[in-house]
Amino acid sequence: MNIRQNTMLLLALLTGSSLFTSCKEKCEAGLGGQVTLIAYAKHHNKPIYGTEQWPDSVFIKFNASELPGVLPADYDLVLAGQPGDDFVRVEGLKCGNYYVFMSGFDANFNARVIGGIPLTISQEMGEISINVPVTEGD
Repeated sequence: MNIRQNTMLLLALLTGSSLFTSCKEKCEAGLGGQVTLIAYAKHHNKPIYGTEQWPDSVFIKFNASELPGVLPADYDLVLAGQPGDDFVRVEGLKCGNYYVFMSGFDANFNARVIGGIPLTISQEMGEISINVPVTEGD
């Protein structure tokens, strides 16, 4: 290759890497976006319905793909669902990586249930529904 070809190749690589970096920076998990998450807690593939005494709850950690812990303080956002619903609605998320943890009460087993999964949101607006598998907790 001559100097001109080397220069063109270097410019192409730099442009491509800056586009990748820009996109990566743009997808920083957190609040302030236009994505709504609908999270369903499922125990043995059956829905968990929130009650007045034990509402379903969602705990979200921004920029995480592994369980950060099981205490509310381990999370960036904690929301309770509405009694009678089998989901928790989370509005205003940005694209990025999240860890979604849920808790509820399974009246069929008379037990508290907990569990979580990693979630990557790549879209910048709209609604996403996920099932979060939960099992008997401590």
